[in-house]
Amino acid sequence: MTERIKRLKEYFIIEKEHHKIRKSRSDPYELARKFAASSETDLERAYQRLIYVLDKENPVLFPDERIAFVRTVSTVPEIYTEEEMDDLKAGHWIHELGDVSNINVDYTKLLHTGFAEKRRELLEMAAKHQVENNAEKADYNRIQVSILDHISGLAEKYRELAVLQGNESVAESLSQVPEQAPHTFLEALQMFRILHYSMWCGRNYHNTIGRFDQYMYPYLKRDMDAGLLDEENALELLEEFFLTFNRDSDLYPGIQQGDNGQSIVLGGLNPDGTDSYNLLSELCLKASLELKLIDPKINLRIHKGTPLSTYTLGSGLTKQGLGFPQYSNDDIVIPGLMDLGYSKEDACNYAVAACWEFIIPGRAMDIPNIGALSYIEALEKALHEKLLCSETYEEFLSAVKGNIRELAKSLCESIRGIYIFPAPFLSLMMEGSTEQAKDISLGSIYNNFGFHGTGLSTAVDSIASIKKYIYEEKKYTKKELLEALDRNFENRPEMLNLFRYHSPKMGNNLEFVDEIAADLLQEFSETLKGMKNERGGIFRAGTGTAMYYIWHSKDVDATPDGRLKGEGLAANYSPGLFGRLKGPVSIVRSFSRPDLKKNINGGPLTLELHDTVFRTQESTEKVAILVKSFMDLGGHQLQLNAVNREKMLDAQKNPENYSNLIVRVWGWSGYFIELDKEYQDHIIQRMELME
Repeated sequence: MTERIKRLKEYFIIEKEHHKIRKSRSDPYELARKFAASSETDLERAYQRLIYVLDKENPVLFPDERIAFVRTVSTVPEIYTEEEMDDLKAGHWIHELGDVSNINVDYTKLLHTGFAEKRRELLEMAAKHQVENNAEKADYNRIQVSILDHISGLAEKYRELAVLQGNESVAESLSQVPEQAPHTFLEALQMFRILHYSMWCGRNYHNTIGRFDQYMYPYLKRDMDAGLLDEENALELLEEFFLTFNRDSDLYPGIQQGDNGQSIVLGGLNPDGTDSYNLLSELCLKASLELKLIDPKINLRIHKGTPLSTYTLGSGLTKQGLGFPQYSNDDIVIPGLMDLGYSKEDACNYAVAACWEFIIPGRAMDIPNIGALSYIEALEKALHEKLLCSETYEEFLSAVKGNIRELAKSLCESIRGIYIFPAPFLSLMMEGSTEQAKDISLGSIYNNFGFHGTGLSTAVDSIASIKKYIYEEKKYTKKELLEALDRNFENRPEMLNLFRYHSPKMGNNLEFVDEIAADLLQEFSETLKGMKNERGGIFRAGTGTAMYYIWHSKDVDATPDGRLKGEGLAANYSPGLFGRLKGPVSIVRSFSRPDLKKNINGGPLTLELHDTVFRTQESTEKVAILVKSFMDLGGHQLQLNAVNREKMLDAQKNPENYSNLIVRVWGWSGYFIELDKEYQDHIIQRMELME
């Protein structure tokens, strides 16, 4: 890391100098009340909010920086009053905050053209629509032109400030971008920063970065071929670029600080079977390794031809405790997406949304986290309604699977009247929108909905206990089991100890247990086959949990795996939080046994490894081999945490000593001391499982 980057990291990460120039938070409903009084349309409201924030921004440049734009406006206002939102929710499905989020736009639609060219195209379309007497579409195009004008206006203010302060680098870049397409790698990075920054200003959130090493590599290669950059200079620019993702992230919406969706995807197979991993992919890994920051979150696409050296480099990041890279297996993901109807070209171009959900850049207005199925709910219903009358284990398992079908269908049927706020700026970078003057909030090429699934390992372990101790060994009667569960194992310590620590567990490479998991996963995915959502898309089943693993664990009764009432569920596609597992090798064998192509909404196997595992280079390489083994066996996604239970416990007591302690939460990394205690405790409990 150069001295210049160290100084910038000190400004933004350690001293947070940029916080000092922020304006005080304002009334979030100020604009909404004005809109309500004048009965503005939703499109006009979204447009006015964006230009309101852009026009209120004041340009600020910091010493030594070459990539500009920092937030000074702390509050992005609402576009509806609280009363209006209540009315909307009464008649519509409002996803999260209501804004377009958690998608991957195609940045090249503006990056490769520049605003001037795009403005010309939009004005031509507006004139065409006007001739066709379609004033609505013509007005939409003019709104998009106005947005480009306001973004360029802010860029011009920055350019003028750069000239005034003698920052020739920023002044030169902003003389080219965003009006014209970038010529150099630095200009391309600055252009991306402007686009990404502007998206957040419109309160579009979880704005992913996508396949950065693919669309940015031509700029890097051009500069290197011309002798303008070498690897050392390129790495320095890249590290400054990565710092920009950490400037304003505390202002971004999310469940917790760090949950902001700034995910970058590296590598991957091309449609012709060649590997797209390139020099920029490598530099991104090195930049992240040197900076040791939570953003951007690295996702590494791999396949059977990926060399062990790439896994080893990725394991070097894990060693630092960053919680990434997250690995995705092209050999599973691409055919899985194609089975769901994605074209081969699009499937090969997949990225990840905010956490892990697979999405196609610029072509998918998918909502990959629209809900979650609870395997525990399916289990509990079967326990209370069917266990006593189920003569055989097969009958009981069938009852659980029947409940999964009912819950999955109910989820699909519950999503009606979905409404999303317009996003005219994002629409400029999406297909199936701008060309027809149709806002992306109304849909794109793919309009699929994705479901998570919570408590899989808890349900599997519980069913395995029932199979072994109720139906096969007949150690307990059905009535005894139900009474123990109803009483939270009170006065049955021997039963609790047996179920909790000695019963069969998913993760111990027991074929009959893992087949239960495969059965439940298949029931979920098969139920969704052929079902269409109201936008003409499909429903996708996944193995992730997002925050639902916390929500779905509340007030859940005790379960036959030895889990007590109210205790937690595993995050994502992971072992239960109780029991004694044989180790990581056993876990990867268990969790690669189901056919994961069928549940391809996404959701990684999440493992905690003690940081001493990475003590030497040889041990780090062994972790790389473990990751490769999971993928070679048919795993789809994997994320690792290098953590230390003692450090985390001490961090809870003395947070001032652990400001840089980073952990993986569910699909994102955050600073441990900034997490709510229930998230901290859950990660500590996951660590205990592996010790």
